[in-house]
Amino acid sequence: MKLSIINKLAIIISTAFVVLVIISLYACKASQMVSAKTGAQLWAENCQRCHNTPSPNTFSHEQWETVGLHMQSRALITDEERDKIVAFLKQ
Repeated sequence: MKLSIINKLAIIISTAFVVLVIISLYACKASQMVSAKTGAQLWAENCQRCHNTPSPNTFSHEQWETVGLHMQSRALITDEERDKIVAFLKQ
């Protein structure tokens, strides 16, 4: 039995919808996992993977803000992750 073009199109659209729902659910789960992490965890996972990071006392609070903005683009982290890391370093 041959499927009509409309039936084929409906199958393709349905499949694409299911895939998008799965991707969206995964993205939400990943976002929740990041939100649950502390600044110290994010610092260890994102900063120390590329280089030895300086002591938190090396820079002033204002300088850490600048460093955070600069390194955010290099480490490809979100604003939330950057804010948590900078807050940790400013403690």
